Amino acid sequence: MIGKRVRINVGSGQALIKGWRNFDNSLSVRLAHIPLLPKLLYQFNLLDTSRYQFVQFAQSHQIEYGDATKTLPVSSGSVDVLYSCHMLEHLNQAEASAFLKEARRVLRSGGIIRLVVPDLRWGVQHYIQSGDADGYIGGLLESRPKSITERLRFLLVGSRYHQWMYDGNSLCRLLLEHGFVNPTSMQPGETRIQDPEPLNLEERSPGSVYAEAENP
Repeated sequence: MIGKRVRINVGSGQALIKGWRNFDNSLSVRLAHIPLLPKLLYQFNLLDTSRYQFVQFAQSHQIEYGDATKTLPVSSGSVDVLYSCHMLEHLNQAEASAFLKEARRVLRSGGIIRLVVPDLRWGVQHYIQSGDADGYIGGLLESRPKSITERLRFLLVGSRYHQWMYDGNSLCRLLLEHGFVNPTSMQPGETRIQDPEPLNLEERSPGSVYAEAENP
């Protein structure tokens, strides 16, 4: 008898996939299970509006807390598909390595990892066409927290900016370096995943690069 397929979405945010297990390591997910505290932090301006709205969303939807740079609450070799969209770029190189090692652990042999990240090549080409250097760099860099409130907010929620950038070649190389096989850069809508619905195969298109690989 064939068991039920296990598919997980890591770093889901509010982009949940119905029928999948959706994980996020946001403080908002943890706060969602603590009565009154999120509202108090919001009133003292320690949670911005978007974070507070995510707390409310997490309270009404089934989002599981899981830090993929450490250990996901998933059995080894039990996952058929691991999907992550616009999460990897928020990890530094050491954290990205830890995440991919954890992905190898939870995926079964032959399981597929599908990653979607902002496409550095697309971004650079967009900058060349627009000539807006300030706009391009401004979207990559984070200003230092200045006030006490900003510093406390940073300690609570951390950075929301990119720690690394990829194109199709570098993303496939990263997967290969971490033991995955047959890494392939995909066009939006393409996949090797069998019966992918309801997964959105064009999420964050245009401006994203898509890559899939298999766990040996």
